[in-house]
Amino acid sequence: RRFPTVELRAETFNGSTHVPIPSDSAFLKALLLELRLVDEHVFVEQRDTCTRINHSSVHSVSTPAGELWPVLAFHKSGLIYACVPLVEGSLEPRPPLLTVTGLSQGLALLLGIMDYVSPSRKNEAELSSKVGQLRNLLIQACPLGTPLNTNIRSLNSSFDDIQELPADKDQPAWRSSTYKGKPQVNVCISEKVKCMQYDQRDVVDTWQVYGAVNCKCDIEGSAPNVTLSLTLPTNAPPLQDIVVHHCVTSVDPAMLMSTSAEPLNDSVYNGPYKFPFIPPSESFDLCYYTSQVPVPPILGCYQLVEEGSQIKITVNLKLHESIKNSFEYCEARIPFFNRGPIAQLEYKVSHGQLDLSREKSLLVWIIGQKFPKSLEVSLTGTVSFGTPGKEHPTDFVCTGNTAYVKLYFRIPDFTLTGCYVDQHSVQIFVPGKPKLTASRELISSDYFIWNSKAPAPMVYKPLLD
Repeated sequence: RRFPTVELRAETFNGSTHVPIPSDSAFLKALLLELRLVDEHVFVEQRDTCTRINHSSVHSVSTPAGELWPVLAFHKSGLIYACVPLVEGSLEPRPPLLTVTGLSQGLALLLGIMDYVSPSRKNEAELSSKVGQLRNLLIQACPLGTPLNTNIRSLNSSFDDIQELPADKDQPAWRSSTYKGKPQVNVCISEKVKCMQYDQRDVVDTWQVYGAVNCKCDIEGSAPNVTLSLTLPTNAPPLQDIVVHHCVTSVDPAMLMSTSAEPLNDSVYNGPYKFPFIPPSESFDLCYYTSQVPVPPILGCYQLVEEGSQIKITVNLKLHESIKNSFEYCEARIPFFNRGPIAQLEYKVSHGQLDLSREKSLLVWIIGQKFPKSLEVSLTGTVSFGTPGKEHPTDFVCTGNTAYVKLYFRIPDFTLTGCYVDQHSVQIFVPGKPKLTASRELISSDYFIWNSKAPAPMVYKPLLD
């Protein structure tokens, strides 16, 4: 697929260094030569000289008009996936790969196409059908050449309502299809909490919250207007580092200026967080944010002490009283890598159950869906190990007493910031009353509790007298 708008931009950016993309057949012939899929056993100087050792999937393809660079291409399971990303600047001297943002976007798009196509590669009819559908899917994925959604699988597989060109001049490019049916809006606030806890006097525990507001708007019309508001409880910490989707038509500039890099003060914008937008046809993330919440949801202490050939472990966990005590799942994983398989285990848990992984190097403490009334649970145990084999898992971090407990949990219908969608504040300017479904969730992400009896990796260590 070609995008004349992108080719025009390339010509403008690259100036005299611009190399136009040749015809499809000429480009394919040159690409096959570059990828060594033709004339593999023939020495081709421009391709095989020792001054051109390529360690990546970024290629320079020789064309009659000159060297076309960068061409992102790779060969996988009998198919070639390729694209020519836009370089927003001069090509001489060639900019470092890390500075070309189009490369990461192009790679994400190609991997999305591969994920969509590859399951069907053994069935030729199914593969042919999927490749035939790609053109229509790409209209949704990157309507003007800029990838908006690289998850090709998630796109609409029904092509009856996809328009090559919008019938309505007011229809934005990102709204590639029109919906027919009862209007409905689904919103999900998903927060992830990262945590590092040390239980040491001279080391500060750290935790961070990242939120995303995902929307799916099934609404009739070429350019429907929707306004959605996020609300916080009284005295809750404000949302910061807010990034909005390009379909948002206007926001208060103060909302975007609030950053976690600066200390909180009274001037920080604390709402209302109002987002007017014209929704895309597919599911999308309306905005992302962070927040400086005062406490982590689960406080923990982990102690590991070696006594001869055995180690003694103690794990204490406490759910903060402000957290909803209703989990979809909650478990603590205690790895023992680099030590050999667990040969003997004696333990006592105050709540839940303890399982041993198949390779006998990981204890999985299943706490379940609720903490007890005390909101505290504990595990004590003695572990001894056998002789490690070649297949036994290793980890560069879990050496000696540098060990950790990692928590995995999900709390439905809850956010750590308290952020929620006020259903009465949602405005949808279309005929009929749309059905609104709002949900929330809190999920753990890299939630570590380090052994307090040993030094551990840390974000920073303050100076204390």
